[in-house]
Amino acid sequence: MAHKNRTVMAEINMVPFIDITLILLIIFMVMSPMLVQMQMNVDLPKSNAVNTTAEDDVIRIEVQKNGVIRIENRTYTVKNLERELVLRMGKANKKTILVEADKNVPIQTVVDVFDIAKKLGAAKLGIGVLSKN
Repeated sequence: MAHKNRTVMAEINMVPFIDITLILLIIFMVMSPMLVQMQMNVDLPKSNAVNTTAEDDVIRIEVQKNGVIRIENRTYTVKNLERELVLRMGKANKKTILVEADKNVPIQTVVDVFDIAKKLGAAKLGIGVLSKN
């Protein structure tokens, strides 16, 4: 009888380990949205209050493409805008300034309007894109 030399294979087969890991990953990916939805039941309070920001507290300033600054269809320059804002803001200084600018207006013009409003003590500043109406 001849004995064959048998060597012991010392490598670990990683394929079953990787298969089980991927299956567990898929199970967790499928289950996690369901677990989050089950935990996110929140009863939000109901409110009957009307919008607290009155339209009178907002001053809309339009900065058009050609650099024209308008407030309620009246045209102003950057120089006389400060005087107009002083009159419109009054002594309360709780007004919100909303600057609606055309997308092609130089940013420096918008920054100048913000600087004037901030210097006069506006409560809030907002920026928007001028609609194409």
